Amino acid sequence: MATLTLAGAISSSTAAAKSHRFPAAKKPRCTRQIIQCAAILERRDCMDSCSSFKEMRNAACGLLAAWALTAASPVLAASQRLPPLSTESNRCERAFVGNTIGQANGVYDKPLDLRFCDYTNEKSNLKGKSLAAALMSNAKFDGADMSEVVMSKAYAVGASFKGVDFSNAVIDRVNFEKANLQGAVFKNTVLSGSTFDNAELQDAVFEDTIIGYIDLQKLCTNSTISEEGRAELGCR
Repeated sequence: MATLTLAGAISSSTAAAKSHRFPAAKKPRCTRQIIQCAAILERRDCMDSCSSFKEMRNAACGLLAAWALTAASPVLAASQRLPPLSTESNRCERAFVGNTIGQANGVYDKPLDLRFCDYTNEKSNLKGKSLAAALMSNAKFDGADMSEVVMSKAYAVGASFKGVDFSNAVIDRVNFEKANLQGAVFKNTVLSGSTFDNAELQDAVFEDTIIGYIDLQKLCTNSTISEEGRAELGCR
C-alpha cells in the first residue's frame, strides 16, 4: 500500500501546474489602435502648439528687446529719434504745469517739449514741478529755482542751467551732455543714472548729494568739477 506524504503531494501539484499552461490573454486590437491614434493626435497638437508658442516667443522677444533698449538706455533712445519741435504756441508755458503722470518712469500722455525755451531767473513757476521725460535741449534755465523738481528721463543736451537751484530735486536718468551747469546747486539732490559727458560743472555744489557708487565714479571723471565739489562728492 503506497503512502502519500505531504511533500509528495506538494511536489505533484507543482509539477501539474507547470505542465498546464494557460493561454496568454490577447490585447484587443481596437484598444491599441485607439491609443496609437490618440498619441498621433496628441503629437500633432503639441507640434501645432509648439509652433504657435515659438511665434509668440519670437514676437515677445522682439518687444522685450525694444523695451530694454528704451528702458535701460533712455539717453541713447532719445538721441536716436527725437520728435519734431512742437508747434504749440504755449509749449514753453507747459513747464509751469508739468507732467501730471509718470513722474518716476517718464511716462506721459503728451510730450513736454521745452527745447529752445528761455526760463532765465524764473523763481516761482518751476519749483516742485514734474518735468519727467521733458525735452530740454538748448533751453535756458539760468538762475531759475528748480528745487524739488522731478526730472526723470529728461533730455537736456546742450541746455544751460547756470546757477540753478536743484535742491531736494530728483534728477534721475537725465542726459546733461554738453550742458552748462556752472554754479548749479545739487544740495540733497538725487542724481541717479544721469550722465554729464562734456558738461560744464565749475563751482557746482554737491552738498549731501544722493548718488550711487557707479554713477559717482562716472561723475568724478568730469575734470571741470572744482576741488571743493570733488570733496563734497567724495571723489578719489
